[in-house]
Amino acid sequence: MILILHSRATPEQMRAMLEVLGVYVKLVADIDRNILAGGGELHADCEQVLLKNGSRQTDLWGADWYPFNQTVGHESIINIRPSANNRSMEIQDPIIRSKVNDIIYRFLGGVQWQ
Repeated sequence: MILILHSRATPEQMRAMLEVLGVYVKLVADIDRNILAGGGELHADCEQVLLKNGSRQTDLWGADWYPFNQTVGHESIINIRPSANNRSMEIQDPIIRSKVNDIIYRFLGGVQWQ
Protein backbone atom coordinates (compact mmCIF):
# COMPACT_ATOMS: atom_id res chain seq x y z
CA MET A 1 0.00 0.00 0.00
CA ILE A 2 1.35 3.43 -0.95
CA LEU A 3 0.45 6.27 1.38
CA ILE A 4 0.99 10.01 1.06
CA LEU A 5 2.10 11.50 4.36
CA HIS A 6 1.59 15.17 5.19
CA SER A 7 2.66 14.74 8.80
CA ARG A 8 4.19 12.21 11.15
CA ALA A 9 3.21 8.59 10.39
CA THR A 10 1.09 6.60 12.80
CA PRO A 11 2.13 3.06 13.76
CA GLU A 12 -0.70 1.76 11.54
CA GLN A 13 0.58 3.76 8.56
CA MET A 14 4.12 2.43 9.15
CA ARG A 15 2.86 -1.15 9.23
CA ALA A 16 0.89 -0.54 6.00
CA MET A 17 3.97 0.85 4.22
CA LEU A 18 6.05 -2.15 5.39
CA GLU A 19 3.54 -4.70 4.04
CA VAL A 20 5.31 -5.31 0.72
CA LEU A 21 9.03 -5.32 1.60
CA GLY A 22 8.88 -6.08 5.32
CA VAL A 23 12.19 -4.66 6.52
CA TYR A 24 12.33 -1.35 4.69
CA VAL A 25 10.07 1.15 2.93
CA LYS A 26 10.44 2.63 -0.55
CA LEU A 27 9.92 6.39 -0.35
CA VAL A 28 9.68 9.43 -2.59
CA ALA A 29 9.96 12.86 -0.99
CA ASP A 30 8.55 16.02 -2.51
CA ILE A 31 11.06 18.59 -1.28
CA ASP A 32 8.89 21.55 -2.34
CA ARG A 33 5.60 20.45 -0.77
CA ASN A 34 7.32 18.71 2.20
CA ILE A 35 5.34 15.52 1.79
CA LEU A 36 6.30 11.90 1.43
CA ALA A 37 4.91 8.87 -0.41
CA GLY A 38 5.88 5.49 0.99
CA GLY A 39 5.20 1.80 0.51
CA GLY A 40 4.81 -0.43 -2.49
CA GLU A 41 7.47 -2.28 -4.44
CA LEU A 42 9.10 0.46 -6.54
CA HIS A 43 10.09 4.09 -6.08
CA ALA A 44 8.44 4.73 -9.43
CA ASP A 45 5.09 3.67 -7.95
CA CYS A 46 5.43 6.26 -5.16
CA GLU A 47 6.54 8.82 -7.73
CA GLN A 48 3.40 8.22 -9.82
CA VAL A 49 1.16 8.63 -6.78
CA LEU A 50 2.74 12.01 -6.00
CA LEU A 51 2.62 13.18 -9.62
CA LYS A 52 -1.11 12.38 -9.73
CA ASN A 53 -1.44 14.33 -6.46
CA GLY A 54 0.02 17.51 -7.98
CA SER A 55 3.76 17.18 -7.34
CA ARG A 56 6.31 18.29 -9.94
CA GLN A 57 8.87 15.79 -11.23
CA THR A 58 11.75 18.14 -10.43
CA ASP A 59 10.85 18.11 -6.72
CA LEU A 60 10.70 14.32 -6.30
CA TRP A 61 13.60 12.25 -4.94
CA GLY A 62 13.71 8.57 -4.10
CA ALA A 63 14.99 7.06 -0.88
CA ASP A 64 14.54 4.08 1.43
CA TRP A 65 13.72 4.01 5.15
CA TYR A 66 15.18 1.26 7.35
CA PRO A 67 13.07 1.39 10.52
CA PHE A 68 15.07 -1.17 12.49
CA ASN A 69 18.15 1.06 12.58
CA GLN A 70 16.39 4.37 11.77
CA THR A 71 18.51 5.13 8.70
CA VAL A 72 17.90 6.50 5.21
CA GLY A 73 19.27 5.13 1.94
CA HIS A 74 19.49 7.65 -0.88
CA GLU A 75 19.62 5.39 -3.94
CA SER A 76 16.86 5.08 -6.51
CA ILE A 77 16.66 4.80 -10.26
CA ILE A 78 14.35 7.84 -10.28
CA ASN A 79 17.25 9.94 -8.97
CA ILE A 80 19.22 9.62 -12.22
CA ARG A 81 18.70 13.05 -13.77
CA PRO A 82 21.48 14.48 -15.87
CA SER A 83 19.37 17.62 -16.42
CA ALA A 84 19.53 18.23 -12.65
CA ASN A 85 23.26 17.37 -12.59
CA ASN A 86 22.51 14.10 -10.76
CA ARG A 87 24.07 11.32 -12.85
CA SER A 88 23.86 8.63 -10.19
CA MET A 89 21.14 6.62 -8.46
CA GLU A 90 22.33 8.29 -5.28
CA ILE A 91 21.24 11.85 -4.43
CA GLN A 92 24.48 13.77 -4.95
CA ASP A 93 23.49 17.32 -4.01
CA PRO A 94 24.01 17.75 -0.23
CA ILE A 95 21.23 20.35 0.01
CA ILE A 96 18.67 18.07 -1.67
CA ARG A 97 19.86 15.13 0.44
CA SER A 98 19.44 17.22 3.59
CA LYS A 99 15.89 18.22 2.60
CA VAL A 100 14.98 14.58 1.92
CA ASN A 101 16.47 13.50 5.26
CA ASP A 102 14.58 16.24 7.10
CA ILE A 103 11.22 15.13 5.69
CA ILE A 104 11.90 11.44 6.32
CA TYR A 105 13.16 11.80 9.89
CA ARG A 106 10.35 14.24 10.76
CA PHE A 107 7.65 11.88 9.44
CA LEU A 108 9.12 8.44 10.22
CA GLY A 109 11.85 8.79 12.83
CA GLY A 110 11.02 7.01 16.07
CA VAL A 111 7.62 5.74 14.91
CA GLN A 112 6.92 2.46 16.71
CA TRP A 113 5.24 -0.08 14.46
CA GLN A 114 5.84 -3.47 16.14
